[in-house]
Amino acid sequence: MTNAGRPNRLIQEASPYLQQHAYNPVDWYPWGPEALAKARQEDRPILLSIGYSTCHWCHVMAHECFENPDIAGIMNALFVNIKVDREERPDIDDVYMNAVQMLTGRGGWPLTVFLTPDLKPFYGGTYFPPEDRGGLPGFPRLLQALAEAYRDKKANIANVAGLLDQNLQILSLTPEPGPAPRYAHLEQALDHALAYFDQDNGGFGGAPKFPPSLDLGFWARFYERTGRSEVLAKLLLTLQRMARGGIYDQLRGGFHRYTVDGVWLIPHFEKMLYDNAQLTVRYLEAYQLTGDPWYAAIARETLDYVLAEMTSPDGAFYAAQDADSEGVEGKFFVWTPAEIAQVVGSARAPLVQAAFGVTAEGNFEHGASVLHRPWSAAALGQQFALKEAQVQEILAEARQQLLTAREQRIRPHRDEKIITAWNGLMISAMAAGGQVLAEPRYAQAALRAAAFLLDQEARQGRLQRTWGGAVPAHRPAFLDDYAYFITALLDVYETDFDLRWLRAALRLTQETDKAFYDQEAGGYFSTPQDHETLLVRPKNFQDLAVPSGNSVMVHNLIRLHRLTDRPEFWERAQEILTRLQNLLLENPRALSHLAAAQEAFLAPPLAITLTGEPDHPVIRGMLAEIYHRFLPHRRLVLKTPANAAELATLIPAVRDYEQIAGQPTAFVCPGTTCLAPVQSAPALAELLDQLARQNKRG
Repeated sequence: MTNAGRPNRLIQEASPYLQQHAYNPVDWYPWGPEALAKARQEDRPILLSIGYSTCHWCHVMAHECFENPDIAGIMNALFVNIKVDREERPDIDDVYMNAVQMLTGRGGWPLTVFLTPDLKPFYGGTYFPPEDRGGLPGFPRLLQALAEAYRDKKANIANVAGLLDQNLQILSLTPEPGPAPRYAHLEQALDHALAYFDQDNGGFGGAPKFPPSLDLGFWARFYERTGRSEVLAKLLLTLQRMARGGIYDQLRGGFHRYTVDGVWLIPHFEKMLYDNAQLTVRYLEAYQLTGDPWYAAIARETLDYVLAEMTSPDGAFYAAQDADSEGVEGKFFVWTPAEIAQVVGSARAPLVQAAFGVTAEGNFEHGASVLHRPWSAAALGQQFALKEAQVQEILAEARQQLLTAREQRIRPHRDEKIITAWNGLMISAMAAGGQVLAEPRYAQAALRAAAFLLDQEARQGRLQRTWGGAVPAHRPAFLDDYAYFITALLDVYETDFDLRWLRAALRLTQETDKAFYDQEAGGYFSTPQDHETLLVRPKNFQDLAVPSGNSVMVHNLIRLHRLTDRPEFWERAQEILTRLQNLLLENPRALSHLAAAQEAFLAPPLAITLTGEPDHPVIRGMLAEIYHRFLPHRRLVLKTPANAAELATLIPAVRDYEQIAGQPTAFVCPGTTCLAPVQSAPALAELLDQLARQNKRG
């Protein structure tokens, strides 16, 4: 039976991804009691399909298979078909992605998994074509074979499912404690990563190539401690190659998901909020480390893109933009020479085409080109007999003209789901932009989004995973949502010093410990204790495209300890780090954010306490000096006459700090030593510079 022309059950769902499949002839169910009960009652295998709304290959399989009435008829006759949005239910995705990786050695989306009625996987893969193609079985043939095996070879299916279930149970275990965290382990982790570094293009390996955001964050902190110049050089090479490549949107700003080549040229065109949040912070850190305004410009353009295209009327941030427009991947973003000439004029076209790497042959499909920056302004000036300043002026004007023209095209789909975890990442990026770039727009965007999420939490009684869509979604948050949002709250606290944010961070940390912490084995589960029972209760330690909730919580616990002096925060951070030392040594690139947390754990803190009115020019000048420096282990507090009493209850150490002679004062304590207080921004700058020189000598 098919239901072509009529909506299926997914029409009632809030997820944009599920809504995309609401008119498939497949008899889709959302994950839930109805579908699972049907599978058990009828003893039918489950076809679980997991993806997300901006996934290009999810669209391809949907068009080729799920919109095909004949294939849908086979699915409906033989399986209970369940569709899951991985962004809405990362817990389900985590469990069954691990299973498919065990079966096939690789993963990705669309994720296609076949389960027994008791939810045990027995076969899986990613994309399957409608007929045998490229070494993959055609989906109809696969469906028939698996249904027949489930019916006639139950013992074989049970053996495979049992073995996978056993391995999944083992994978969910917390490692036994390893050695104590040491700097030597970080040296090993870094050297292991550098062995795989692409010396020509930055990043790691060949095609496909993903932004190594978390590695770069660890490297920045490693360089800040050690001064190893080759580490900084590799970090900057990666950032330069990415921002000059096609992975970066050369007109609007912002980064695509990855490139299908090894040189950052041809992207998979979807844009994810989490990539742009993390990469913004990496470029801001590079600006702090080098003082080069080019890195600041890339960060600014990326934040401007998010404000222009990824921000909801409520101030929260949307999840993603699609790779496709008008059903064609990349159509919105690519250009031909004729299109360039039509927009900028024939006189300027040769320069603009050269500047953005647009050629008659093209570098993409059908003679079109992905814009990139193969030449510097100086090289273009030599080529076209122009001064460098003239080239920059012409290209700035042309870039705006091209962007205006591109805005007339049919835009890619935007997933307007608001995900708490990813919003946490972008709130941190906006807060960092507001601080480092001295840009109030970014700071206000961070504060507004943080307030939105806290207000929604108050209305629902607990933190939620997702918001948005025509149908309200009420899905309790996962560990990543709590962890990333706690980080964001600490970052906005260091932006405007409103104690509301610090109170919320402490409260949510307490809730996280209660709902997610494994009191027996240590570490945090991905799901809260009152969550529905899955095949396993996942516990993720790997830092991949986004950091694991466990790594982020270690960062949070260290920061909270340095603010509050509460020993339980430090002890929990130490316990998790110790348990993960062996994993860090075995597979360091999969725990790069944890390595950055270990840098923070081992580093002497830098406690900076300012006293005075927040709008006083001296205080503003002091904050500017602090913000533009790369001080990854700072603890920054502003004590004002208005907040002094409450602040002392949250951060006891501030009781000892008062303005001197009624004037704004900065107290700086590196490690366990406090320096003489200073009362001007230049004096604070000299003190911080002196500390930096001492650290390099040390």
